[in-house]
Amino acid sequence: MTDITNNNTAHSDQKPALNTTTNGHLQDKLVRDSITHSQNITAQVKARQSPVPNAMTDTGSDANVKKSNDFTQVQDLPTGTPQGQQTTMSNNPTNNSAAAQEQTAKQTLFNQRDDINNPHTLDTDGNEQTHFGYKTVNKAEKQARVADVFTSVAKKYDIMNDLMSFGIHRLWKRYAISLSGVRAGQHVLDIAGGTGDLAKVFSREVGRNGKVVLSDINAAMLEVGRERLINAGCNNVDFVLANAETLAPFDDDSFDLLTISFGLRNVTDKDAALKSMYRVLKPGGRLLILEFSKPVFEPLSKAYDLYSFTALPIMGKLIANDAESYQYLAESIRMHPDQQTLKQMMQQAGFENCDYHNLTAGIVAVHRGFKA
Repeated sequence: MTDITNNNTAHSDQKPALNTTTNGHLQDKLVRDSITHSQNITAQVKARQSPVPNAMTDTGSDANVKKSNDFTQVQDLPTGTPQGQQTTMSNNPTNNSAAAQEQTAKQTLFNQRDDINNPHTLDTDGNEQTHFGYKTVNKAEKQARVADVFTSVAKKYDIMNDLMSFGIHRLWKRYAISLSGVRAGQHVLDIAGGTGDLAKVFSREVGRNGKVVLSDINAAMLEVGRERLINAGCNNVDFVLANAETLAPFDDDSFDLLTISFGLRNVTDKDAALKSMYRVLKPGGRLLILEFSKPVFEPLSKAYDLYSFTALPIMGKLIANDAESYQYLAESIRMHPDQQTLKQMMQQAGFENCDYHNLTAGIVAVHRGFKA
C-alpha cells in the first residue's frame, strides 16, 4: 500500500512492476472484477426498466426515494440537451412515455466535434507549434489529436487505469479528495472529469443542497461518466462539454472547489486553463490538480520510464486494442511541467498559498491553490 503523508513528500514501498507476467494474476483479477462490476450495472439498469410501483401506494423505502422531487430527474431534461446546459424544463406530458424515453436514449447527447470551442486556429495561432507527446504539431491540431486518443480509449479507460497503476490510482484520488475541504451545499466543478471518479464522491459530500458539474472536452468520455453516475443515483450532478482553456459555459465566481485529475497535461495552453480556473472560482475557493509528475528518487525514475514505455503500450494493445494512445500517455507525462514549475504557473495565474504533495515518491503530485 502507498504511504501517503501530509507533507510535501510521500513514499511507497511498492514500485511499478517491470514484469507484466509476474503481476498476471493481479491483472486477471482486476479484469474479472471490472467485468463483474459491469454485469452488475447492466442488471441494475434492466431492473430499473421494469414497471415502477405506484409511489403513492408503495410503502417501501424505494417508494420514498421515487417520491422525492428534490433532485433534477434525467427524464425531465430537454431532449438532446446536455444536462447542466438546460435552460427550461420540458412541459410535454408525453416525455415520460416509454416511446419518448426510448427515442431520447437513441439520440446523441453531446456534440461529437473534436474541436469544440477550440481557441487555437490557423487564424489565431498561425503555424505556432506545441508538443503532442514527443511529436511537434501545430497548436490548432493538438486538441483534435488528444480527442482522438480519449475517444479511442473511453470504453476501456477505467479498466486500464486499474491495470496500469495496479489500483493505486484510487489511493491517489482518495488523498486528493481529502485535501479538498468539500462541504455540504457547495458547488464543485470537476474539469476533465472523464468517467467521474471524483465527481461521484463529491456528489455524496455536497448533498442535495449542493451541486457538482462534471465537465470534459471529450464527448465519448463524458458519456461514459454520465451513464456511470446516473446509474449510481447521483442526481445532483450536471454534465457539460467544456474546454478547460476557456471554461466558456461557466460564469465568474461560480464554484467553491475546482478539481482536475490527470487532465491538465493534455491541455494545449496550460497557462490559459489556469487563468480560466481562477476566473470561475469563488473568492476563498480552492483548486486541486492531481497529475503525474517527476519522481524524486532517481532509480525509481529510471524503472518508471522502462515500465511506462514498454508495459503501457503492450497493455494498451492487449486490453484496449490501442498501443499508440498509451505510447502518447507515457510521452505526455514526461512533457508535463515538474512540481515546482507547475506551482509557479499557478501563482502566476493568481492563486495564493500554493503547495504540492508528492505521492508514490513523486510519480504523482497533488497541487493546491486558493483564490483570495
